[in-house]
Amino acid sequence: MNDVIIIGGGIGGLALAQGLRRHGVAVAVYERDAHRDDRLDRYRLAINPAGSRSLRACLPDPQWQAFLDTAGCPGGGFGFLGTDLREWVVVEDEIMYPDVSDPAERSYPVDRHTLRGILLDGLGDAVHYGRTFERYDFTAGRPTAHFTDGTSATGDVLVGADGINSRLRAQYLPGAARSDTHTVGVGLKIPLTSDTRTWLPARLGHGMNLVSGAAPCFLFTSAFQRRQPAGDDYLLCAFVARNDLFPPHPERLDGARLKVHLAGLIAGWHPALQQLVDRCPASDVSAFPFLASDRPAPWKPSRITVLGDAVHGMPPTGGNGANTALRDAALLTRQLSRAARGELSLLDAIGDYESEMREYGFHAVDLALKTLRQGLLSNPVEMFCSRTWFRFCSMAAPLRRMTFGQSWAEVSAPRAWERAVTTPNQRP
Repeated sequence: MNDVIIIGGGIGGLALAQGLRRHGVAVAVYERDAHRDDRLDRYRLAINPAGSRSLRACLPDPQWQAFLDTAGCPGGGFGFLGTDLREWVVVEDEIMYPDVSDPAERSYPVDRHTLRGILLDGLGDAVHYGRTFERYDFTAGRPTAHFTDGTSATGDVLVGADGINSRLRAQYLPGAARSDTHTVGVGLKIPLTSDTRTWLPARLGHGMNLVSGAAPCFLFTSAFQRRQPAGDDYLLCAFVARNDLFPPHPERLDGARLKVHLAGLIAGWHPALQQLVDRCPASDVSAFPFLASDRPAPWKPSRITVLGDAVHGMPPTGGNGANTALRDAALLTRQLSRAARGELSLLDAIGDYESEMREYGFHAVDLALKTLRQGLLSNPVEMFCSRTWFRFCSMAAPLRRMTFGQSWAEVSAPRAWERAVTTPNQRP
């Protein structure tokens, strides 16, 4: 195996590129954006230990240190609140992710745009912009990617990392369908300035929170604060609701109209939450449908494979999409580098990756859908029982640990292959 072609320059594809280059495998990334900074994806990601572990496995030392240096301030816990902003329970950070000495086993809040920049650094001319994937075929047994501008690229392996609407997956795995969750999310972002903090309740100004009421909707909030004051701290919010609470095709509404619609939906909520929506710049408000990939039947491995949302797309509930894509990148790096060293055949390497990826990837999809259903809970009896238990949990740390500890640990605990060191100098 000599070279790998990656379709898509998102978090997962770029991490794979970094990892392969670190192991001496030639790689080229083809990205449809015309320029490096075309994406306006400036919002917070919660990198859990699985994501951190994967970044450490893929990134050269300077980029890993840049990741640590630019991560946001940890802490704040996870709060469950009513629409009147009464706290039902706040789960401490040490319950979600117990403190450990190894930086690669910790969780970090990061700015997505900043992280993507770190993943791009050092790749240089390996990233080709303005290339929209159209289709693939085979040339002398090797996959060739064709782009809409008439160019093409041939390699030993072709990897689809082009998101939930992946064209490569649609051609390669036409039976791998996506389902509409009948849910829509509206993203909002408001700067965390000294003025904002004069009216924003303290609980919303740090950590993460889930605000829910009687209707089938909820508001998720997550504060991003840099370690070094830079004037661009912000509060990321996501209002999530069933489709029937919105007009048809809410993703086509501009920010101003979405704000008006949200104001009507939360008219009875705490005034600070209404002010939050009102103060949010319309340019930072957008809607998107929540889709989820259906679990496909196993397929026969070939010189083509997929990673991240291209194969196991999931709603953002639970925050596992980017982390799972990073895990894919680390595992595929491991497998392809082993094939390059002649430790196993290329198809065995890819087949083992796909078997493992389907297991943890679709477990993450299931957890995201479960979290989404719980957030949209509107049955009065179930809601009463849930909130009563939350209040009991707020009184005793052992109850919080028993109730919430495993929900974070199970998706990020190291798998057998992750316990091996995967660097060029220390091979598994």
